[in-house]
Amino acid sequence: MTTDGALARLIASSADRTAAAEEEACDLCAAPVPDEHAHLYDTERQEVCCACGPCSVLFAQGGAGDGHYRLVPRRRLRLPRVDTEVLGVPVGLVFFVPRTDGTVTAEGPSPAGAMRWDVEAAAWQRLAETCPQLASVAPDVEALLVNTVHGLDHHWIVPIDDCYRMVAVVRREWRGLSGGGRVWSAVERFFEDLTERS
Repeated sequence: MTTDGALARLIASSADRTAAAEEEACDLCAAPVPDEHAHLYDTERQEVCCACGPCSVLFAQGGAGDGHYRLVPRRRLRLPRVDTEVLGVPVGLVFFVPRTDGTVTAEGPSPAGAMRWDVEAAAWQRLAETCPQLASVAPDVEALLVNTVHGLDHHWIVPIDDCYRMVAVVRREWRGLSGGGRVWSAVERFFEDLTERS
């Protein structure tokens, strides 16, 4: 994953809300896009790109671009508690992304951006057997987002751009070595603001 494109703009804008807002543009045709707009996942660069309405329609069925770009879905689904310990990732704020090639990555936010680990694909399959909704996670563009920090119990299937927004929140609010007092309340607000949608 790189920090170019839409992710870099998202992190930069979240890090400095007082800066003059730049008008966002479609990364394909440069047309202006509204605050609420579609995103595409660039499979070669492993990054999220902004897309205007007409460009996003081109990728709605997955046929355009020979798989280079994939439309990021809007679905959010709150899950009952999922026992992610079987995945072997010892952090409480993390998102798990199944990949098209069958691999699974875990990514957790840090002051420097997202940290990434490889997860055993067989462990993901065993977890999906206990939580059938995980079998429906769209590779590369959706994730299982988990927050069990400070006794919380949030488990969601979300679009990958929501995960990057959460990483941006942590980068924006982190202070000192342990994160300071603001970061965890900001993360809690992020999860409180998530709403289910299809």
